[in-house]
Amino acid sequence: MKRYSFLELASADLVIDAIYESDRLIKNVAGEPLARLTGTGNQGGFRYCGPNSVPKLVVLYSTMAEADWPDGLDEEAGLFTYYGDNRKPGYELHDRRSGRGGNQILRRAFQLAHGDEADRALVPPFLIFAKGEGRDAIFKGLAVPGAAHLDPSSDLIAVWKLAEGQRFQNYKATFTVLNLDVVPRGWLTELQSGNRLGSACPSIWREWVRTGKARPLRAERVSRIRTKAQQLGDETRRSIAEVVHAHFSPVPHAFEHFAADIVKYMDPNVTSIDVSRPSRDGGRDAVGRYRIGQHQNCVTVDFAMEAKCYKPSSGLGVEVMSRLISRLRHRQFGILVTTSYLGDQPYKEIVEDAHPIIVCSGGDLAGLIIEKKALASPAAVRDWLAAAYPLPTLQPC
Repeated sequence: MKRYSFLELASADLVIDAIYESDRLIKNVAGEPLARLTGTGNQGGFRYCGPNSVPKLVVLYSTMAEADWPDGLDEEAGLFTYYGDNRKPGYELHDRRSGRGGNQILRRAFQLAHGDEADRALVPPFLIFAKGEGRDAIFKGLAVPGAAHLDPSSDLIAVWKLAEGQRFQNYKATFTVLNLDVVPRGWLTELQSGNRLGSACPSIWREWVRTGKARPLRAERVSRIRTKAQQLGDETRRSIAEVVHAHFSPVPHAFEHFAADIVKYMDPNVTSIDVSRPSRDGGRDAVGRYRIGQHQNCVTVDFAMEAKCYKPSSGLGVEVMSRLISRLRHRQFGILVTTSYLGDQPYKEIVEDAHPIIVCSGGDLAGLIIEKKALASPAAVRDWLAAAYPLPTLQPC
């Protein structure tokens, strides 16, 4: 992985996944790398060069680790999800007092991106950085507002959140990361002077301005077999999975209804899902239908779901996956939903044998709860489960 020292930053290009080091000797913000690298501010998630109303370029910086605000880069699709800077209650969606005017920048940039060529020429380039070790920063790509699969009303949406007993709104923005491996220093210099389409401007940026079509940087995974750590996620996600397991473990069949809802959260094209009776499920906990295409011109595909409420520390073995595979009918796919993880051997088998199985592990399940229900703490999830999924009273034997 390429690295640039603090002394090299002022002349460095921006290289995908390169690390830009802070000054280890300077302990205050003067040693932070992004100001020296991009000419923007040195604090906050939104950092820009020029006035807020017409920024010359914008840096989006994220730790990628805030459970309440799950910014994330989908490397395979070339899409970046970023939440605005109204991240605490008490402020209106576009109130600059809650941040540095980031939501105002988002609103205007997305409006311009949906316009004509003259409008798109006014959109500032968005440079995505993730937190590295200490105060180091990692460059993740050059991005434009919007995505090919989202219409103009869906790529920038206001979502409701609840904190300190107060409801408030913040933006959830979707960007396309352009297929560009190096942003040249020459263009950064031109941008800082207000010249977006100068001689050093990358051709892929010119193409987007001219046509409005963004070519994403898609990276296929070398291995599709996820490790235990990857399936369980960070500490917050593990804790949420443990809360879900603790809630449903007294009545495991009740977890099947919850798992069916999780499948609906995964994709809005799940049109139906029916949980089987415990004694008549034929090895499948639910069956459903998935729609491909538009409402009046579509194809539906059947799928089978299996739900396993296991302790997050207890992995699922080959027998669980073999059971689901053996019961898949022709042209069906399967979904495994669990509070735990799938072991290496069964995961290897479904990938290498190309079985049409989706694994929704404990970390995936927790991530969907965080994203779809805006619940980012184990305590909040525990209260929600008690209210939304009350367990039936167990009868003594």
